[in-house]
Amino acid sequence: MVSNSESGRLTPVNSRGQGQSRRRFLQAAGALAATGAVPGPSWALAQVDDGFLELTARPAPKRLYENTGLPSDLWTYNGTAPGPEIRVKHRERVRVRLINELPEATSIHWHGIRIDNAMDGVAGLTQDPVPPGEVFEYDFEVPDAGTFWYHAHTKSWNQVGRGLYGALIVEENTPPTGREQDLVLVVDDWRLTRDGRLDTESFGSLHDWSHGGRLGNWLTVNGRTNPDFRLQAGEIYRLRIINAANARILAIDPKRIGGDLIAYDGQPLAVPRPFDWEVELMGPGQRFDLILRPEAESDLALVELSGNQPLTFARFPVEQGGAIKAPDVRLPKPNPFAAPDLGAARVFELDMTGGAMGRMGQILHKGEVLDRDGMRRTGQVWAFNGHAGNLEAPLFQAHLGETVVIRTRNLTRWPHAMHAHGHHFRILQDGALGEWRDTFLIAPEEQVEIAFQAENPGKWLFHCHMLEHAAGGMTSWFEVLRA
Repeated sequence: MVSNSESGRLTPVNSRGQGQSRRRFLQAAGALAATGAVPGPSWALAQVDDGFLELTARPAPKRLYENTGLPSDLWTYNGTAPGPEIRVKHRERVRVRLINELPEATSIHWHGIRIDNAMDGVAGLTQDPVPPGEVFEYDFEVPDAGTFWYHAHTKSWNQVGRGLYGALIVEENTPPTGREQDLVLVVDDWRLTRDGRLDTESFGSLHDWSHGGRLGNWLTVNGRTNPDFRLQAGEIYRLRIINAANARILAIDPKRIGGDLIAYDGQPLAVPRPFDWEVELMGPGQRFDLILRPEAESDLALVELSGNQPLTFARFPVEQGGAIKAPDVRLPKPNPFAAPDLGAARVFELDMTGGAMGRMGQILHKGEVLDRDGMRRTGQVWAFNGHAGNLEAPLFQAHLGETVVIRTRNLTRWPHAMHAHGHHFRILQDGALGEWRDTFLIAPEEQVEIAFQAENPGKWLFHCHMLEHAAGGMTSWFEVLRA
């Protein structure tokens, strides 16, 4: 049995926030006891005779608490959680055949990739969900190099929480490091019972939906607890970190890992930034790319700071290498995005309301004004501009080539991680355009403006990537018209 002292349960704490203070985003706390482990295998996904990669979504047992915990019944791709790493070159085609052996329908979203709308994988908007026993084929070109990921997008709060996700890496034609120095870390938190198994009974909890989302009590990297990644002094390493958690905002201590941040949400920065803030916040769905130049005299670690005491969740022992000094590195070139024209932009307003202890206002869902009984019955407890889970009409429509500004106001008591499908955007900071992102964090009582050029035709989801918040009403979409 896993005792509280052994597992060091993560427990949520209430914290209110403004964008000026990164710590005020944090809604989860804790310290996890961590047992040493080697990283999981570097998965390869083989093509079948017709050139497709096959991903089979199916249940499979896996031990999450590795010492004495009982196996959990996870939902996996090809029997692993995370699923197989898909690694392709820039501009290559990705052909994936999804085979559904789950007890419910599913689909796959390719997070951060600007692909054809029909391949985006959003059940109910861009495709029908794939029923049990059926097959769906995804076929698209990857227009941008960078760190991306894929995950289930049918009942995501349940399916991603059970393990349906994996890394999608698009390599530059001239990558900054060799393959052996390119490390991918998929981070997730799991809610375990006292015997170390995944707590499946709490999926769909209205308390989670109306508060901070489903927060776990056990942290893994590539499905393992506190793994070691051995580095050699004098080498250059690229560290790709993916936050695959349902709702947890990771608070990373930059002093313990160091290096330079070279890409955010898969998009290279114009100038690398030293990884040296007081704390680096990483919302669900977001990615960091770091360049590390380790020195022999100091080991490195990824440390989480949102709890009552620091938690080390990955270690990087540094061994003496052959090189005396790391060579210069050729950094990734920016991907070709169309710059937004702020002088000609159309501005759309988005007010976020609802949730526990927040401003409720009117919540309209499928034509029904919900009272509290209606919220409990439907699970719809959040709203965008007064509408919950609105897939009937778009939040807005824009023409191809038009610049869009979305002005979002968080009138709730909780932070949110807003994600746009099919596009990357730039955050407006004091009237200037910031870094390219596909997900942004917004604190309680904060306003954030994002800008992008509508360059990808189709219907695109815009939702909170706290997956319980999305299921509980924080889901809408926008349409880019060809003419």
